[in-house]
Amino acid sequence: MIGSGVFLLPASLAPFGAASLLGWGVTLCGAILLALTFARLSARWPRTGGPYVFAREGFGEAPAFVVAWSYWVSVWCGTAAIAVAFAGSVGAIWPPLTATPLRSAACALGGLWLCSAVNLAGLRDAGRMQVVTTILKVLPLLLFGGVALWFVDSSHYRPFNPSGQSLPNAVQATVALTLWAFLGLEAATVPAGSIRDPQRTIPRATVLGTLLAGVATILACTAVLGLLPAEVVKNSQAPMVDAARSLWGQSAGIGIAAVAAVSCFGALNGWVLISAQVPYAAANDGLFPQRFAQVGKSGAPVFGVVASSGLASVLVLSNYSHSLVQLFTFSILLSTAATLLPYVVSTAAWLHRGDGSGRMVAALALLYSLYALVGTGSESLLWGGALVLAGLPIYAWRRWHSGSRGAGP
Repeated sequence: MIGSGVFLLPASLAPFGAASLLGWGVTLCGAILLALTFARLSARWPRTGGPYVFAREGFGEAPAFVVAWSYWVSVWCGTAAIAVAFAGSVGAIWPPLTATPLRSAACALGGLWLCSAVNLAGLRDAGRMQVVTTILKVLPLLLFGGVALWFVDSSHYRPFNPSGQSLPNAVQATVALTLWAFLGLEAATVPAGSIRDPQRTIPRATVLGTLLAGVATILACTAVLGLLPAEVVKNSQAPMVDAARSLWGQSAGIGIAAVAAVSCFGALNGWVLISAQVPYAAANDGLFPQRFAQVGKSGAPVFGVVASSGLASVLVLSNYSHSLVQLFTFSILLSTAATLLPYVVSTAAWLHRGDGSGRMVAALALLYSLYALVGTGSESLLWGGALVLAGLPIYAWRRWHSGSRGAGP
């Protein structure tokens, strides 16, 4: 979960000023509600596939395909955003690497395909990479946020809402952006079939991980917005690096940039892993093309990793002429819109098939998901809807193909 958002989100949120703090509050509450719901869902149906499994158990085959497709789209779009953020972090250490849009794209793709190679080596190697990168990023982030808050200039939080929108609209827009920092809260449910003692491990990881990520991210982003003028933050490719540099000098900026690069690389590695797991589960059930279910000698779903990373690469290359912040903002809104559909269906699945103990929490999580979905904006909703619709011919073909095989001569 902790990856690019904490380092680049201040630039995306700067146009909304201190009103974004209200968005953070709403998002944290919504994320905790979602985490509690996913914890219950994973304990009830602990199988590989996460939201796809919950949709299939709750509503059947067709909704399950739509959720699997939408979630897969959200993951490779998110992978593109994290790769872009990785390039921004590396560029803060070695500026020539991202001096032009084409170099930035090349740097992003280099990080993406290095993580793809790690995942192709096997699930165990990818998991070990996650442990190392998590340790290297969480403690520095908490330390930065806790110390930097003592140096904020309250004048940078004024005006409270400089966006020109009404306060409710501004808050809703920031909810859609800040949710990016929490996407992945369901990630532990996706490879459930490969996790030891999933009924205990997944709920614990989901709830505690959401709380830890929320505290670290909100603390650091709030500090950045209070350390630099909004115009500086809005145009920065590495706002947290610039904030650290303004406080403690060039070496501190390089140190934060190194933490950011490690953090983005770790998140990129995790999202590449997840990108192959949902289509793998759907392919095993006959809803995705069977190539997604094929695994290599290492046990990794090779085609899923390569196809997902390839599509993320196309997204990066098709927008490389934009600034890093513009590309990052577009990618995260598109990824968030595509992720919220699985969130909506998963929470509804608990209301439909779950027991009464978590119905109130699931209902609130459902309302939050719908609220955030509207906040992603018309452009992201249209693009997300188009990408989801693009999967329907594949579902129709799979249904026809399976029906033809089962009909006999």
